[in-house]
Amino acid sequence: MSSAINSSINHQKFGSIKKLIVSLSVPVTMMFAGITHAAEPLKIGYSDWPGYVAWQVAIDKGWFKEAGVEVKFDWFDYSASLDALTAGKLDGVTATNGDALVVGSGGAKNVMILLLDYSNGNDMIVGKPAIKSLKDLKGKKIGLETGFVEHLLLLKALEKAGMKESDVTIVNTKTNETPQALASADISAIGAWQPNSGQAMKLVPGSKPIYTSADEPGLIYDVLTVSPSSLAAHRAEWQKVTKVWGRVVAYINDPKTQPDAVKIMSARVGLTPEAYLPLLKGTKLISLEEGKKTFVKADGFKTLYGSSKVADSFNVKYGVYKKPMDLGKAIDATVAGK
Repeated sequence: MSSAINSSINHQKFGSIKKLIVSLSVPVTMMFAGITHAAEPLKIGYSDWPGYVAWQVAIDKGWFKEAGVEVKFDWFDYSASLDALTAGKLDGVTATNGDALVVGSGGAKNVMILLLDYSNGNDMIVGKPAIKSLKDLKGKKIGLETGFVEHLLLLKALEKAGMKESDVTIVNTKTNETPQALASADISAIGAWQPNSGQAMKLVPGSKPIYTSADEPGLIYDVLTVSPSSLAAHRAEWQKVTKVWGRVVAYINDPKTQPDAVKIMSARVGLTPEAYLPLLKGTKLISLEEGKKTFVKADGFKTLYGSSKVADSFNVKYGVYKKPMDLGKAIDATVAGK
């Protein structure tokens, strides 16, 4: 799941502020400024990943207005959304937990306040037809983008198979070029997320996933992460945003309303509902109640803290940043009502 800013764990899954000068007396100016501030919406960047596109349901249904919170969602390429948060153009952004740490390491402090989903199969290690299992990769070349989420996914896969990274040769390959890489003669497998992994399997008939994020639930969490200053100034508004998320998940997961939700989501990214539904199925949306259980300080992939700890160690090991992040400051479980 990726740019310099998301050279860690990723789904491909990224106006200047106008200053109004009013030549009025100080009391009137202050009053006017207060009104302007109150009307300013929270600006959130989102991009093409099912757990992010899910917000489109609330946008189209007018649920933020019903919740009494002004929100403006801006559509980006994934990495560009992280750049916008870094530049101070957004109050919050949808991102992987690993990328939230990367952004923070670069000086753009942010706090993860809401769990959206975890990848449940959309991230894959795809092998050619001759590759039947992970052990068949020994001595083979694997094309993936080093430092990205598929790199970490591969390491976990090899670990489970009793293998080491040195047992394979990793060929640094841009994720959007992995389908062509799999079709080349010297690459036996690739690491990619949807839709790239799906494109690879179409391009190389008989190729198949030999390990996916469904085999490691919680390795890749997606979150809503916000600037500390925005959180401090608008905590009540952010709490309302998290409540809307609960409504979104319920609407998408309800068999009666899911077709309408998929229609809305697929329209946002230019796909048919039929084409989009499998992508949604590869993403486990997290309800507020489920999020409460995951927002605890414990090791392992069942918690955001544990998953982020693994991501942090990975980022340091592969030189994404030099020093471990303070996870206590990077995660705030109280906004979503722990």
